[in-house]
Amino acid sequence: MNEYAALKKRLASGWNTWNTRSVLSHVLLPQGFAINLGIKNYSNGGYLKEALVGGPDAEVRPGQRTYDGRYTELQIKADKIELTIQSATDGDDLVLLITPHSKHRRTPVLAVEAGLLWNRPGHVRRDGEVLIGTTPVGETRVYATAPSVVEPYIWAQTPYLALLLDRPLGVSTGSERSLEQIQSLIAQRKSERDAATAKFGELAETYAAAQNCLAWDTIYDPLHDRVISPVSRAWNCNSGGYVLFEWDTYFASMMAGIENRDLAYANAIEITREKTKDGFIPNFAHPSGFRSADRSQPPVGSLAIWTLFQKFGDRWLLEEVFETLLEWNRWWWKSRQVQPGLLAWGSNPYEPVVDNFWEIHHVNDTAGATLESGLDNSPMYDGIPFDAERHILLLADVGLTSLYVMDCRVLAQIAQTLGRVEAAELRQRGDTCAAAMQSLWSEEDGLFLNRRTDTGEFMHRLSPNHFYPLLGKVATAAQAQRMITEHFYNPQEFWGDWILPSIARNDPAYPDQTYWRGRIWAPMNFLVYLGLCQYDLPQARRDLAEKSRKLLLQEWREHGHVHENYCGDTGRGCGVKNSDPFYHWGGLLGLISVLEANHFSGAILNQS
Repeated sequence: MNEYAALKKRLASGWNTWNTRSVLSHVLLPQGFAINLGIKNYSNGGYLKEALVGGPDAEVRPGQRTYDGRYTELQIKADKIELTIQSATDGDDLVLLITPHSKHRRTPVLAVEAGLLWNRPGHVRRDGEVLIGTTPVGETRVYATAPSVVEPYIWAQTPYLALLLDRPLGVSTGSERSLEQIQSLIAQRKSERDAATAKFGELAETYAAAQNCLAWDTIYDPLHDRVISPVSRAWNCNSGGYVLFEWDTYFASMMAGIENRDLAYANAIEITREKTKDGFIPNFAHPSGFRSADRSQPPVGSLAIWTLFQKFGDRWLLEEVFETLLEWNRWWWKSRQVQPGLLAWGSNPYEPVVDNFWEIHHVNDTAGATLESGLDNSPMYDGIPFDAERHILLLADVGLTSLYVMDCRVLAQIAQTLGRVEAAELRQRGDTCAAAMQSLWSEEDGLFLNRRTDTGEFMHRLSPNHFYPLLGKVATAAQAQRMITEHFYNPQEFWGDWILPSIARNDPAYPDQTYWRGRIWAPMNFLVYLGLCQYDLPQARRDLAEKSRKLLLQEWREHGHVHENYCGDTGRGCGVKNSDPFYHWGGLLGLISVLEANHFSGAILNQS
């Protein structure tokens, strides 16, 4: 068994919240035996069968948890029923502690449903006060600390126990445990998790917000027998089971790498394995077989892999992904070069596979190209012409070309580590693009600017992408200083109480505050921070880290949310429909602070 096969097997085992449809579902792998918690409410006759953070049917506030399911906790409020639900594992056994906090004229009921997910072989039955799941692996018995009551109006299709929510309740598997025994194990596991988080000192809360979101968003994909961390459970449920976005998933691997090597590797490898037949990592992939065969997304794969290698030192990780990353790098050079050494976003025509909307609409046009940028509706691309024969925007793009320089240079480091001859090829391409980018420097503006290739005109619609030349050390020290002094700290553009807005504050589209038109996005802050680390700009680093931390904690403290994006004026994530409240890359705001507190040296981009 090779290293990655063994890693996958380790990850996909034991009890955890593997079922993407509900955070109230605990599943044992590899059996697929599930314990699903539901809540019967008598005030309106409703039954809560599934719940998600930010979902429509319940208010869920996630608390501390481990990646591996050794401990989890959350608070839930549904139709005025308030509960704390905690879980802990003890070897192959799971215990659940359900603590009610609300009183009702007629006591609500907790349903403990037994089931088998993903069409796994076996059967479930109820034998008196015990639920029993039988699979080829063996038998799992489920016990409760209170007797079951008669309640047939539970919308379950499998055996269940109905327990009155008038006192703390315990559920255990393997052997019957008392409430006191369950409470003791829960307290022990919680103390262990609190101690692990406390190691981050003053940043314990910041780290917990980022880690908890990523951990709750981690699921099992039965189609490919793998553990992955899609951006959010809501996106999964609306995409047929899961959706893996390219740069989102690479960022997830970097966040997981702080504490969980196996999960970090799994995310980085699995998104790399989604490569299309044309040789690029797609914008996204669904379980239906549909992936964005027309477009990629920002090239940050080598950055993620090199980061993990520098921390853990596993040469096999580099060997696992190098060929694909090299093919992807060459694809950018071949398919997205709009002028010698300068790249543009694009979208190529292709034959649809499943008749999805995004296969039929916005392919080989401006909208498709902006989707490749990852900045879907950015004002930077308003009115930019699209060359349908070359399949690219007629815009030499500062952000993309900068990211490509970084990709070339980091991938060259990987090639050199592996003793590959392609290191020279990669360095040459990176140097060619870096030299070409000087043609995008505007001495008058003190910034690298996008430039129309049909007219030669500089574009003055500014976003944090315009700081990305720092990533690959394209800017000279003098240029970098001007970029920060004249633009980063300019309150008319990017500086303010909440930073960095996705379009400059003085842009006509900034007041829109919808998606990439003015709202703040964690990946932009993160990439700009990494760029600052390549230069002697310590104050800008500290300021970005502190403001990013403040932004993350505001919604976390109030709602337990880690948002997809935040308002540039108020720092709020809530209040708009297109800011998922539990989207894991929001945690990058916390990762910045963790790196800064550990005196991050910029070695993540060691480009010697």
